[in-house]
Amino acid sequence: MKFLNTWSIYSLLFLCCFQYKIYAQEVKGTTTSFPFILPKEKPNRPLSASMERNYDMYGAPRPEHNDFFTRFKYTELKGFDNNNGDGTITRRDPSKVIFENGKYYVWYTKRHTPTPPRGAARSTDVIPSADWDLADIWYATSTDGFTWKEEGVAIKRPAKPNVGWRSVSTTDILKWKGKFYLYYQGFMETSGKRGDDCPVTVSYADSPDGPWTATHKLVIPNGEKGAWDQYSIHDPYPLVYKGKIYLYYKSDFDGDPNLIRMQGLATADDPLGPFTKHPLNPVIAGGHETTLFPYKTGIAALVIKDGNEHYTVQYAEDGVNFHIKSIVGLMPVAAGPFIPDAFTDTKDGKGISWGISHFNYINGPDKVHAILTRFDCDLSQEIDDPIMKKTGIYHAPDVHYRQGLNYKQRERIAKMNQQLIDGAKK
Repeated sequence: MKFLNTWSIYSLLFLCCFQYKIYAQEVKGTTTSFPFILPKEKPNRPLSASMERNYDMYGAPRPEHNDFFTRFKYTELKGFDNNNGDGTITRRDPSKVIFENGKYYVWYTKRHTPTPPRGAARSTDVIPSADWDLADIWYATSTDGFTWKEEGVAIKRPAKPNVGWRSVSTTDILKWKGKFYLYYQGFMETSGKRGDDCPVTVSYADSPDGPWTATHKLVIPNGEKGAWDQYSIHDPYPLVYKGKIYLYYKSDFDGDPNLIRMQGLATADDPLGPFTKHPLNPVIAGGHETTLFPYKTGIAALVIKDGNEHYTVQYAEDGVNFHIKSIVGLMPVAAGPFIPDAFTDTKDGKGISWGISHFNYINGPDKVHAILTRFDCDLSQEIDDPIMKKTGIYHAPDVHYRQGLNYKQRERIAKMNQQLIDGAKK
């Protein structure tokens, strides 16, 4: 038997110690390089700011394990006529979907006018200035969520000078102690003459089919002069949380050069108020519409379109202080989800898996209108749909080309190109 010399023994011991050190570092998560297998828990090692966020901000380091990540799928609805898209009929801004009397209910803004919107300067008592001008609130029912029966007007514009005489729009539903309440925007002037200035009012009924009794009162008035919500209270959105009515809303403000949209919160012990605005308003720094739902012990929000944090799903354990939990694509516009526990004061919100939203059609001034659509997702504790958790959304080239440069942008680029060519000749 051949014996190892002293140097060989030392070399072997060194190699063993080194390998053990590497093994120990991998176990503790402190290897020199980040491990090939993504740790499920935050590793005990120096991390970049991005990797810190990946573990601290989101519900899981991988999207498919994140409760707050989803894709959105869309399905065309049956049962709604829109005059072949000529712009004279619009349906938009649906409420939450509720299930009563063995069927689903949804309320929405409907405009049926002789012409499409013509802008504030050309509007009249019958010609709308905007897609939501001269509108009433209608409702529809369904047994499957795909085919709907339009039942008729729920809230008709009242006589002048009552709240909403010009238009009533963007409604949402609350069920409280056996009664039903529809909150909605009440326009008392033509939309667009001074922005979309309007407050919120409410009607109530013993049945989701009505009849609805209008209060003709401001439920949430505009803010004081100089406040962020001094001109508009939009998109009222009630939930029952912590034994109170949490009514979220959106306002437009600033306007330098474009309006900023953020969301606020007002709470009450009674559906007719008084509502108290939260001292930390705005509570969500973005979002074009309000879409929230109970999730586990807190409130989740879809922050749609506007603001630095647009296209995110956020969560607030206290319903006030929201944090980004995922970044998503193709979010539903003006989403009204089906939320079975929206009004139960649940301590374990189940989340959402579908709802109704709208698509805007702006194909020139003669065909401006919107249509209702169904969206599906997996933001629910009760389903596990791997397809909804896949990242990467691909569009046909035509979708991208529709976001093309305008004339002034092409002119600017041509001028820059010519400057480079002229410079090269010198």
